[in-house]
Amino acid sequence: MNTSRVDGHTSQAFDADMNEIVNKVLDMGSLVTHQVEKAIYAFIHTDADMARAVISKDDEVNHLEVKIDEHCVQVLVRRQPTAGDLRAVIAAIKTIKDLERIGDQAKRIARSAIKAAEAGAEADRAFPEFEMMGTRVVRMLQDAMTAFRNHDAQEALQVALQDKAIDSDYESILRQNMTYMMEDPRNITRIVEMTWVGRAIERIGDHARNVCEYTIYFVKGRDVRHIDDAQIEAIVQGR
Repeated sequence: MNTSRVDGHTSQAFDADMNEIVNKVLDMGSLVTHQVEKAIYAFIHTDADMARAVISKDDEVNHLEVKIDEHCVQVLVRRQPTAGDLRAVIAAIKTIKDLERIGDQAKRIARSAIKAAEAGAEADRAFPEFEMMGTRVVRMLQDAMTAFRNHDAQEALQVALQDKAIDSDYESILRQNMTYMMEDPRNITRIVEMTWVGRAIERIGDHARNVCEYTIYFVKGRDVRHIDDAQIEAIVQGR
């Protein structure tokens, strides 16, 4: 791995540990991103086989979280990092927890895809909106991991701001689903399932934003959770 991902550390041993940790986090991010992409595709196209493949991979996501977490704890004990070095380890620990939760949401979407396939569901009018929302959240997750890899607080900020668009997509789907239920109450079971999937995608966007906030924390040394976007921007810009 290129050590530029974690430059600035004084200990070569710590650098080596962090390089390995960052590599593993990036691998986990890549796996989770593919899980999300496949789960959404499986739901839209009622592809039960792909959905089952997503579910079968969830154990791998969980295993990665445990192994990376163990490695981080070992580094904390052996190296006793301080300041920016300590923030690097903390950011990695927090990031993998959100990645694991994204994996859980992907599994939830996959289960909905299997239910739809078993019920003989066909393409629905709302699917173009799901596809757009899914594409947006996958891109956001990819960009969040890029910002993490590059330790780029400015990029992390721009990615975090994309969460508002995903929230707007979800609200649009909710409104559409209410209209569909009023038009034909017989579709209520299917529409409720679609609403849950929309919620899962929206939650993935929230977790991707969290990853961005951890990157900003590492780079800037400030906890930006639970503050508004204007305050975060001021911190990133050094104002």
